Amino acid sequence: MDANARIIVALDCDSRAAAEGVVDRIGDGCRFYKVGLELLTAGGPEVVRGLVARGKEVFLDLKLFEIPTSVAGAVRAAGELGVSMVTVHGMGGTGIMSAAVDAARDYPGLRILALTVVTSMTDGDLADIGVGSPVDEQVLRLAGLAREAGCHGVIASPRDVAALRGTLGAGALVVTPGVTLPGESPAEHARPGTPRAAVDAGASHVVVGRAVTRAADPAAAFERVRDDLVRP
Repeated sequence: MDANARIIVALDCDSRAAAEGVVDRIGDGCRFYKVGLELLTAGGPEVVRGLVARGKEVFLDLKLFEIPTSVAGAVRAAGELGVSMVTVHGMGGTGIMSAAVDAARDYPGLRILALTVVTSMTDGDLADIGVGSPVDEQVLRLAGLAREAGCHGVIASPRDVAALRGTLGAGALVVTPGVTLPGESPAEHARPGTPRAAVDAGASHVVVGRAVTRAADPAAAFERVRDDLVRP
């Protein structure tokens, strides 16, 4: 996989117009965009349709956590939009994840990814909700459930990737938000890492957001991420 195909730019924008402006400024270099809850709520499914029409792949980050029937319906809707990836919450268990995988079977290009532990969460945050295991153990536990449910891969922090490869094997997708370039602030991410470190550890894709989308020159910022991946 070439470097450009590994980079997913998160369109953390509050309107369709703002998102389209970012895509225009980055240009042809970026092939893959993430649409999350804020942009989907503000701009609706036309945001996704517009990206797909421009030949972009879309990672629809819904973090689905509902009864299996509702999750399956949302996955089918995502498939109809032409997205490439959609997320379900691993803490929903195998029933929810299996429902998502089954619903995706009619859409050969759609991959189901299970969110393990949000990159902003710490051991203390897990303890607050009654999870006694540390983050690294919880990540592996949920990844194992995702594998059993047939998910195509997981979402996890850069620091979790190496351990996940031992659980999931070489073929699974491991998509890592929380990546930052050397010297940049990790923002709200508690377990960040650089794009190169994530890929060296075994990540299939890295997700970058504000470091690109809010840069003075988003195209140049995207190239800096790419350069970090390909440097010798």
